[in-house]
Amino acid sequence: MPEILDPVGFQDFRDAISDYAPQLEQLVCRLGDGGGTPESIAQMFRILHSIKGDASLCQVVFVEPYVHALENLLERVRNGESPYLEVIGDVLLLVLDRLVLVLEAMAHGEPLEDLRLEKLLSSLEKLPVMGAAELPAACAKLVASMMGQAAPAPAAPSQPVERLGQRFADLQFFRSLALQFEQRLPEFHGRTERNLALALETNRLAETPLDMEQLAAAVYMHDIGMMLLPESLWLKAGRMSESDRQEMSAHPGWAAGLLERMPGWDVAAKMVWQHHETPDGRGYPAGLKAGGICGGAYLLALIDAFESVTLKHEQQGQRRSMLRAVAELNASERQFDPAWLQLFNRVIRARLELRSVVGGR
Repeated sequence: MPEILDPVGFQDFRDAISDYAPQLEQLVCRLGDGGGTPESIAQMFRILHSIKGDASLCQVVFVEPYVHALENLLERVRNGESPYLEVIGDVLLLVLDRLVLVLEAMAHGEPLEDLRLEKLLSSLEKLPVMGAAELPAACAKLVASMMGQAAPAPAAPSQPVERLGQRFADLQFFRSLALQFEQRLPEFHGRTERNLALALETNRLAETPLDMEQLAAAVYMHDIGMMLLPESLWLKAGRMSESDRQEMSAHPGWAAGLLERMPGWDVAAKMVWQHHETPDGRGYPAGLKAGGICGGAYLLALIDAFESVTLKHEQQGQRRSMLRAVAELNASERQFDPAWLQLFNRVIRARLELRSVVGGR
């Protein structure tokens, strides 16, 4: 298992890889857009070689075989054995993302089992020696494995789910608040409808779906309490300080309190209040554990996290930001309910497949 041999060197390497990652992203994006050249491939090699060299120098030795396998994969493109394929770029970025997650977990003493490093390395090392005809499918399979395993289709509900509209006036009010929050930052534009669509699509796959009106209300209201916090906290990168965490832990309660005071929205209020709780008890505001968290809160947590990570990668285009977001969620699966995560994976896969059919990125 990876270990920290030199704490100073380990931190130096974390700083270095945070500089290399955006450079590699830009090159992958350029090649994916058809604007790449042999020089772009050469630049990728230089970045990977630098990462591997820094890993050796800083004694972060577990990184080296992953980067070496990526170099060997890219060598097949450089020598003309394989054309550059978008899925090869996906492999490069997702493996680098996974390594960054490993470093983050190690720095904070968190478990690494969910990151499935041995399985990832085993699959990665097979790519450079695979036949050229098999390579695209193998790369796609590796990418899919980082997005979670497919779940079998559940049985259809015995009763049809009622359509939205029963408490139309309240829902319109909740939606108006969500749209006001959305207008506060350009990065939030369109998030309300994106989040609602994802929540409802995932809910439809559930064997026992949540009440659609309660779920819609929770989607609309879950971040309304953020408007009472400093905007500097809204898109803050990295881990929160303890004071930031204390401020952030208040926002679910404010929105949930508003819902509780309106007749008939107790279920939505519970979803909102619990949507930052995690099964391992490390969430907030109450530190609840699995069994004490409602299904709607679990689903809302996935939607919220997916929106946050796609926003982080939005400059890479919609398809790639979606792919990287769902891979990151599956690499952090202890934070989420596995049953809802499997359903969410199916929704995102279907969207990615549709974008591939119509030629979208």
